[in-house]
Amino acid sequence: MTPRAPHTQVAVIGAGLAGLGAAIQLKRRGLHSFTVYEKAADLGGTWRDNTYPGAGCDIPSHLYSYSFAPYRDSTVRYPRQPEVLAYLRRCAGDHGLVPHLRYGTEITSLRYDDTTARWILGTATGAEHTADAVVTAVGQLSLPKYPDLPGLDGFVGTAFHTARWDHGHDLTGRDVAVIGTGSSAAQLVPEIAGRVRRLHVYQRSPNWVLPKPGERFHPLLSAALRTLPGAHRAYRGLLFRRSEAVLLPALRRGRTAALLALMARRHLAAQVPDPKLRARLTPSFAVGCKRIVLSSDYFPALTRENVELVTDPIARVTEKGIETRDGTLREADTIIHATGFRTTEFLAPMEVTGSGGRRLDAQWRHGARAHLGIHVPGFPNLFLMYGPNTNLGHNSVTLTLEAQAAYVAQCVQLLTDHGARGRRIVLDARPEALEAWQRRVDEGARRTVWTDDCTNWFKTADGTLTNNWPHSATLYRRLTARPDPAALRLVPADRLPAR
Repeated sequence: MTPRAPHTQVAVIGAGLAGLGAAIQLKRRGLHSFTVYEKAADLGGTWRDNTYPGAGCDIPSHLYSYSFAPYRDSTVRYPRQPEVLAYLRRCAGDHGLVPHLRYGTEITSLRYDDTTARWILGTATGAEHTADAVVTAVGQLSLPKYPDLPGLDGFVGTAFHTARWDHGHDLTGRDVAVIGTGSSAAQLVPEIAGRVRRLHVYQRSPNWVLPKPGERFHPLLSAALRTLPGAHRAYRGLLFRRSEAVLLPALRRGRTAALLALMARRHLAAQVPDPKLRARLTPSFAVGCKRIVLSSDYFPALTRENVELVTDPIARVTEKGIETRDGTLREADTIIHATGFRTTEFLAPMEVTGSGGRRLDAQWRHGARAHLGIHVPGFPNLFLMYGPNTNLGHNSVTLTLEAQAAYVAQCVQLLTDHGARGRRIVLDARPEALEAWQRRVDEGARRTVWTDDCTNWFKTADGTLTNNWPHSATLYRRLTARPDPAALRLVPADRLPAR
């Protein structure tokens, strides 16, 4: 007899910031029949994977934390990677998640069984699990993107991605090439520039860079946070309101855009005295079209004698280094890809099959779409954390993640309550609800700078905005405050049509 597949009421896929947040909210509602599946041997998601020198958060810790697990350090404003990872581990321990974590289990496929109204989870080992509901929390920054460069496979040196850092490879005294100039590169380059022999930084297009405040609080503010009741909450509220009032209008081409651009230009002028280098570091697109970089040490690193900013396009990689289109070969023994992630490939590489055998990749062939960024019609009891159009370009993503986690827990509670009354149901989004939601997203997107002619990780190759939420975080939290009966279908599990 074939053994029955292990079953759980709720399967949470991924133990990063999103997955842990969803699991905590389930616990807070008294829902304990869930399993968190994690392909790695530890929790943390992107904060486990990104261990490159200088890795850290460019959102203040008081805002880059859940309100139900508030950050309470009175000395550190911007946490480094180890501190964020430690915070996530504390969350898991404090909220009793450890018994629910199943490490070393990579979910490679999800298939909805119309007969049993359950999801079948396939694993990399061939084993199967089942669940009444599935919460995907695999993140948008989990699949490293490597550049498609001729000759890269023939490079005889060492090459790796920032998210797959080779800690056994000492960079001291080496000739290093860093490809990419986004947030990861801005953190990495100042950390390694002083110990490599030669560093070439390859830039496709420049970024708007704003000065980053010190990682640690001023002693007076630190003392206030340490002694005044409510100071942490007040500081978090101030950070939130500032982001909504300053950054969001700038992304909408509003009154603060010119101010941010002026601040960035002054920052560049103060740190880069060479006018030719300044010109190459000055963007030609609107501030915010690409993700704004916060750094006070990136520009000075580029002015070092052993550092060269290369803006001529890469033609090919040779055995010895990188050749640009002007014919110049710059030798390197190490290539570091600071080239970001495959952000628009939501849920990849999992194969997801919904009701009636429909394939999610086919349904999303023109770009990922989900009602509230959470529901996909035809995929009952499937809930997406950090799904399409739920990333924030102006505020902390934990705000949308917390809203989603609370919303998903309410949906699971709804399913549980019906089951307790002997009426097992499944929850599915109405197609018209998705269409109305997408119109709201598209209308908002047209008002933002993200539709301008610049390359960013928020949109697909054809320019479809799939990642970012173009409205305020306040609006998103209001829209996800509770499940809307008009947008959802509650169907008895034995009568779900295979449309």
